[in-house]
Amino acid sequence: MKVTEHIAKAQETLFSFEVIPPVKGKQIEELYRNIDPLMEFNPPFIDVTTSREEYIYIDREGLLDKRRTRMRPGTLGICAAIKHKYDVDTVPHVLCGGFTKEETEYLLVDCQYLGIDNVMALRGDAMKEEKYFAPTPGGHTHASDLVTQIVNLNKGLYLHEVVETDQCPNFCVGVAGYPEKHMEAPSLNTDLKWLKHKIELGAEYIVTQMFFDNQKYFEFVDRARAMGIDVPIIPGIKPIAVKKHLQLLPQVFRTDLPEALIEAVEGCTDNKTVRQVGVEWAITQSQELKAAGVPVIHFYSMGKSDNIKAIAEAVF
Repeated sequence: MKVTEHIAKAQETLFSFEVIPPVKGKQIEELYRNIDPLMEFNPPFIDVTTSREEYIYIDREGLLDKRRTRMRPGTLGICAAIKHKYDVDTVPHVLCGGFTKEETEYLLVDCQYLGIDNVMALRGDAMKEEKYFAPTPGGHTHASDLVTQIVNLNKGLYLHEVVETDQCPNFCVGVAGYPEKHMEAPSLNTDLKWLKHKIELGAEYIVTQMFFDNQKYFEFVDRARAMGIDVPIIPGIKPIAVKKHLQLLPQVFRTDLPEALIEAVEGCTDNKTVRQVGVEWAITQSQELKAAGVPVIHFYSMGKSDNIKAIAEAVF
């Protein structure tokens, strides 16, 4: 079922979350152990991230051989496994970075065969050794281009030919929104114009980047609505878990942390206490969002579920 259909059927705010595929060599059982405690909250869908490729260096008799690899492959396999084990819809993240248009088409065909109805279309980040995002040769430059390819496939328009079929996929396309603007956008208004463009191309819902001040989400929604963006805007929540998040999250995600949260975390003597502060802050955020009638609250679990479970128990 499409994410938008789940939202249309719901009588109250839904609970969803995002997981990360295991590192190569690890088994899926650890992922299951983190998903199991969250299934009591009846998530209608679970997102599965896709990682960019990265460089590794292999020692060849004193010489370093630079190779590209993916340390967390298996997004589609994880989606299929979760769908089979839990009978829940899964949403694979589809990236521009690291994939050619042909590889994207093959991935989407596989999604259709697996009965996956939703995809999250993202540009993706720059590689770790690159300062700025560089498109993969033969790949897309912008998420809007990726949205176009997916919507075209829904119409039976493949890259190199029109396939005569009445069995076209019907993917529901999600895209990302940034309440504090994308780090590369010159202004929030410019960022919203690009977001509206993706909706006009056929994207059907938005999931926001993490934020820690609900007012920024509410203002973002108001500005989006005023601009004519009328699709569901799902808030994304990530609880702070370790003290280094005070530096890491603003650096990586360009998000501001409220002074009250900063002071609470700085006053902690260990990360166990920080984790509890993060849970309590996210509970307050989530309760306010739910009271405001948001369609879904989407949690970035980062592979751990104990803190997400504690939040969900207090809110759902």
